[in-house]
Amino acid sequence: MGKNDLGDFLRARRAGLTPDDLGLPAESGAGRRVAGLRRGEVAQLAGVSTEYYTRLEQGRARQPSEQVLRALCDALRFDDIERRHLFALAGATAERLDRAEHSSRLRPALRQVLDSMELASAFVSDRNLTVVGGNALWALLFPDVAELPRRERSMARWTLLDPRARLVWRDWERVARDYVHGLRLAAAAQPRNQHIANLIGELMMRSPEFPAWWSEHRVRERSTGLKRLRHPVAGDLELQYEIFTAVADPGQSMVVYSAPAGSPSQERLRLLASWGREPAPARDSAES
Repeated sequence: MGKNDLGDFLRARRAGLTPDDLGLPAESGAGRRVAGLRRGEVAQLAGVSTEYYTRLEQGRARQPSEQVLRALCDALRFDDIERRHLFALAGATAERLDRAEHSSRLRPALRQVLDSMELASAFVSDRNLTVVGGNALWALLFPDVAELPRRERSMARWTLLDPRARLVWRDWERVARDYVHGLRLAAAAQPRNQHIANLIGELMMRSPEFPAWWSEHRVRERSTGLKRLRHPVAGDLELQYEIFTAVADPGQSMVVYSAPAGSPSQERLRLLASWGREPAPARDSAES
């Protein structure tokens, strides 16, 4: 997390709006000299002084009230995810979240659930965005991740740093950007999480795209969607993913990739699962 993430986020979102977006009167004359809205326009919409809003963007106004935060969310047309992110950056929920107990171990019951999914690829990640366990089909679908040491076993890290991920994800940039947006939310919700801070620092240094995407201050939380992959054995796959929160294990979530019954992608998953169950060829007696 940076020193003024709250101000950077407000500035980025302000730059992404125009007076027309908010129904403000068009400006006459030579035109505007700033991208997006002026600070004074945001302040007027939020019902605060321009001086105060300027100090807020510059990181000189601490602990804005919830009333001000809600007004800013309305003024800048934030969606639910952006609202939650702003409150987290302002410290309105961070303390409560940081005090929550989190487990980084995979409970036997969750392991049983993972292993019961024969035609679905599934894994569980913890609050550090580290994969703490996956089923056999997940390991076959993402062997490069499954074979990593525990501290490096992150889907976000692999996607942004491993060149092979660009071959696996058929629309790599969209997937990579989604991970950056999710990492923004995780960092804001856990400002004292050193694992996430270290991951951000590593991506800043090693990923060519990450610094520019991070500076956009985009936040998005996806709990379902479509992923398009290319696998050397199964071929091209289109898989629906669903993300489930483990209520008994705060901070952990399960991601499940599946395909519609009877679809080509399901048949290819079946082929991959069957291929993974094949025993290794027996050694010839002459070699014994």
